[in-house]
Amino acid sequence: MIILLDTRVPRTLDALLRDWAKPEHRGARLEAWLFEDEAARRDAENTFAKVGVEAHLRSAYKPMIHAFLEEIDTSDLKRVTLRFPVHEEAARLRFLSEAYPLAALLDGVETQFEAGEADLTYRVKAEYRDGRVAEHEVFAPNRLRENHLDEIDLTPTGWLRITHRPDDAPEIDEDLETDAELVFQNVMAAIEAHEWPTEEPYAETLAIDVTMAGIERALPYGDEVMSTREALHEDFYFSLLEFFKRKSGRPPEDRSVQPGQIVPDIRAGEGDAHVRVALRSFGVPKDPVRPEQVLAKADAAPSLAQLHRELAALPGETFEGRSREGRPVRGLYRPGSRPAVLVSAGQHANETSAPVGALRAVRQLLADPDANIALIPVENPDGYALHGRLCEGNPRHMHHAARYTSLGSDVEYDRGNPTYEVGARLKALEMSGAQLHVNLHGYPAHEWTRPFTGYLPRGFELWTIPKGFFLILRHHPSWTERARDLVEAVTKRLSAVPGLVEFNRRQIEICSIHTGGTPYEIINGVPCLLTAEERHPTPLTLITEFPDETIYGEPYRFAHTVQMTTVLAAEEALAEMMAAVA
Repeated sequence: MIILLDTRVPRTLDALLRDWAKPEHRGARLEAWLFEDEAARRDAENTFAKVGVEAHLRSAYKPMIHAFLEEIDTSDLKRVTLRFPVHEEAARLRFLSEAYPLAALLDGVETQFEAGEADLTYRVKAEYRDGRVAEHEVFAPNRLRENHLDEIDLTPTGWLRITHRPDDAPEIDEDLETDAELVFQNVMAAIEAHEWPTEEPYAETLAIDVTMAGIERALPYGDEVMSTREALHEDFYFSLLEFFKRKSGRPPEDRSVQPGQIVPDIRAGEGDAHVRVALRSFGVPKDPVRPEQVLAKADAAPSLAQLHRELAALPGETFEGRSREGRPVRGLYRPGSRPAVLVSAGQHANETSAPVGALRAVRQLLADPDANIALIPVENPDGYALHGRLCEGNPRHMHHAARYTSLGSDVEYDRGNPTYEVGARLKALEMSGAQLHVNLHGYPAHEWTRPFTGYLPRGFELWTIPKGFFLILRHHPSWTERARDLVEAVTKRLSAVPGLVEFNRRQIEICSIHTGGTPYEIINGVPCLLTAEERHPTPLTLITEFPDETIYGEPYRFAHTVQMTTVLAAEEALAEMMAAVA
């Protein structure tokens, strides 16, 4: 093991109390914006009050949402008009997105969102049913900061304002670099300073272990939760992928970089943040133990061992690839007289409804002796195991560190030699000759942010806010008409799944308010994106996207039922389509 960084970062809240909660500051008015939860901020305000300092401590993360939760009277509201900042160094609608999911939290209240000035201040006009009108200004502290790509980001930051100081001492109104920001900057600096090998992968595992205070607050809409620790995980993971892409000379959109496994593990702690960055070996593959479940009733991701047992119980010829850490990538093919379909799941292993939906569907399909099916239920078993381990500490987080393989690359773009995980998919296509690949995926069930590099997740802006169950159909140009027929048939059957159309309608409505529209087609109540391209070996590639990172209970059962229904509908639609042209 090689240690790149092992340090403590002082908690900013404790430093403020140490410096300003003193009798000599009696009569002062202190305002601060921090990456701290409400309980910690209220306790600190009480400590300030005991020495005569009037303190108002607010959240630097999503300040508009926190203002409605903590300060603005929402009882008997009739109408809200919100003017959001528009800054030249950020996307035009960034601060509208940052106010998500306000439109949902104000359900039943007439809301209007308008573009405002560049002064980092939201302006709220609240009108009440009894005729009262209240106006509020909500400051959103940000600073311009150079990032790891030598670009400039407008990033949320801490802030400190102190007025009414004794003895006419000068007022303070300035940005305050907080512990959360320093943790991110220190880790990035340590990684940038390390002398990395010239060849990929650069390490087996790059482990970033952090324990620190922060915000973890569920919201009363869908699966929404505000979490600064989750945001730190996301910023570390994707910033480091960007760093290693740049190091290898690849463009930002590249998915073939293979830096090794990057694992940010951000846990809740008290007091100073503890940060450790280390290069370590994989060790012996070890999968988390999970209880056995009946797949149709599964309310959380099953164990990898159970998924493999469920696969082994199906009829057909088995095959397998091998993961970077040595786990088998198991698949099955059962030929039949119907058109061949490849069903895969777990390419991005933090999208956990897909493997269950795939197995449920294929079990039904193989009851028909004519069905011609290849199945790989978990294409990325290393990522699946990592996701289970990370969920032991943070079960509600998205954990995108488990998205890619232990090589740090996307299965679909694997260029390794040997080919590792993608070898199973290539074998399935060779055995089946499938013309349709149903590739089951998911995406975040709550807002996805990167606050330490500008807030919106660079390159994934379309996926930052849930917008319902989504289909992507990529097709060879000569299959355009058949692609349209397929998606029409699949969405028609999906629209009959109880609750799906309403689920989609509500999420699309709220998403479009906070992102400025719907850049996709809605077919039978399902958002769809159809593109003609030759990149995929199959002429039809149907990709599902259910907002399943990370859900449990009835929402999880709903998710894998929708995934299952998509597979069944696609196989039936293909068979009918091919019979019609025979």
